[in-house]
Amino acid sequence: MGSLLSLLNLHRNATLKTDIFVDFENARPTESEKEVYILAESVLFDAADILADLQTYKGASAEIRQAIGNPHNKDLQLKAWNTVVPLVCRLKSFYEFSIQLEQVVISLLGELCSDSMTPLAHLDTQQALVKQFASILDFVLKFDELKMLNPSIQNDFSYYRRTISRLRSPNPNSVTTVNEMLEISDINAEMANKMSLFYANATPMLRVLSDATLNFVTSNQHLPMENTTETLGTMLKVCQRMIENQDFCSRFQNEGTVLFVLRVMVAVIILYDHVHPIGAFAKTTQIDVRGSIKVLKEQPPTMVEGLLNALRYTTRHLNDDTTPKNIKSLLAA
Repeated sequence: MGSLLSLLNLHRNATLKTDIFVDFENARPTESEKEVYILAESVLFDAADILADLQTYKGASAEIRQAIGNPHNKDLQLKAWNTVVPLVCRLKSFYEFSIQLEQVVISLLGELCSDSMTPLAHLDTQQALVKQFASILDFVLKFDELKMLNPSIQNDFSYYRRTISRLRSPNPNSVTTVNEMLEISDINAEMANKMSLFYANATPMLRVLSDATLNFVTSNQHLPMENTTETLGTMLKVCQRMIENQDFCSRFQNEGTVLFVLRVMVAVIILYDHVHPIGAFAKTTQIDVRGSIKVLKEQPPTMVEGLLNALRYTTRHLNDDTTPKNIKSLLAA
């Protein structure tokens, strides 16, 4: 637990001279961490099921095409609707999970970024909470990657919204059809609007995460924003050095931990880029994005291509004029 105290101050242009090992696999909560740790654990318990459900989401493209191509065929309309509604209910469960995730993120940040200790001291004494926050970052990247690879999600929900609007219009084609179709849908208009905003984002969970972080910062104006950004910067450097140090990698008990640490490293860069006013890539930033990209490039391409794409396509400031050309070139290669 005391290993993080050897981390040098992460002010601008500071360098890390000491290797750090954070036990992401086995960190256990202290008595003071337990309440928030258990809160996070209760949400993370469902994260694997959410990802598995999303991974098996096949969509209703065929049924929708048949219904649209045969607008007067009641059987095909009902078939498409009966297929889409259970899928939209699954999408509703994903959205509801994002609300739980948002509240947990705010609670974790409240513990890890308060002014009762320096960011380094927080990370030193609260590694179990760091582990939980890292697990959320890992989930966010996985969820959004799966969502981006599945256009059926947006198509299904768009069809659902269009059909609901048409069925509730003043002159529906068939009252019987309207009643049959509406009675199996339990998503009200307010929920549908919220879900629509959620799924309109290419990376909806990242948006929830960044909004939660910004809400935390703005709602706690007595805390300097640097409390949050320095915590993120510290996590980034820790992850980077853990991967660079082969002795540390050899201490991992699970094969997937290296990829877990890499995903957390990338997620921290993306989150930092979304919440910091100048982003993650400017020369004056406190974090070593170039070093992290080099670490990614040293891994097997099949392992990290998705992570490199996440940096290319889900950050906000990569294409800004303030981003050094060498960083753009590294990500372009």
